[in-house]
Amino acid sequence: MAPLKYLEQEYPILDSNFRNFCATHGIFSEQQSTSERLKQGITQVLSIIDGQHQPWLNGMELLEDAQLNKHVLSTGCEGIDLLLQGGLRMGQLTELVGASSSGKTQVCLLATSNVAKKHMDGVVYLDTGNSFSPQRVIDFIRQNPDPAIDQAKHRILQKVMNRILCHSVFDIFTMFDVLHQLEVNLRSQMQKGDCQVRLLIVDSISSLVTPILGGGGSQGHALMTSAGFLLKKLAHEHNLVVLVTNHTVGGEGGISKPALGESWKSIPHVRLRLSHDQGSSIYNVSVLKHPSMASGKAARFTIYD
Repeated sequence: MAPLKYLEQEYPILDSNFRNFCATHGIFSEQQSTSERLKQGITQVLSIIDGQHQPWLNGMELLEDAQLNKHVLSTGCEGIDLLLQGGLRMGQLTELVGASSSGKTQVCLLATSNVAKKHMDGVVYLDTGNSFSPQRVIDFIRQNPDPAIDQAKHRILQKVMNRILCHSVFDIFTMFDVLHQLEVNLRSQMQKGDCQVRLLIVDSISSLVTPILGGGGSQGHALMTSAGFLLKKLAHEHNLVVLVTNHTVGGEGGISKPALGESWKSIPHVRLRLSHDQGSSIYNVSVLKHPSMASGKAARFTIYD
């Protein structure tokens, strides 16, 4: 590496003050016997950091990845699947936004049952509010039964339910622990060829993040951003569908808006708003954000009672 003084023209921040500081502390300084060792250590650390980042991909590589790997998983809800041109996209983080009783958890449970039953893939469900209902999942599985389920109902149900792994998670640090362990397990599954996890649900992400956003510090926002990028990393590297739910808060003019603010807004690939027609079984879904379609598209659907 060239001496620091020769790099100043290209990198003005490496001025004489910076070089004096380095010399005083034995960093990148020919006057210190330990400088070469420190230089090697810093180079190694930078190499490790660089290795954690995804490589640059050109447009053709991204297109091939989307065509070969990023397929869709049906939610089991015809209205949502039609709106999304087939269902939830693998490799992406999809967010369901809505007020209480807008159908967010019901869609999560329906997607869980559909992926486990029809796609025969594994589902990891992180439950932050005791909202996971195994009986509701069974009801969805039994909906529109096929002959195989009629003939061997208990055995089929047992197989499907065994593909679903639910964790109760009540704080963001526990979620980090579970996600890191999941990452290890996913790598092991790839090597062993076991049943693949294809759907990861966090219901709800806002319940974990909102408690850490209070106060004037930036730690809460940093943890929120780290959680978002870890979820996206899992989705991309292991070709998962990641589905999270988020509540709404009051906005300007009394119009509700997604919680967690602008810092979170850029994290999901897809944002869908759900609402429920009170007194009926009709639910509404509209696109707030989508990489391949305009926002504002909407559909109506019903959920089996």
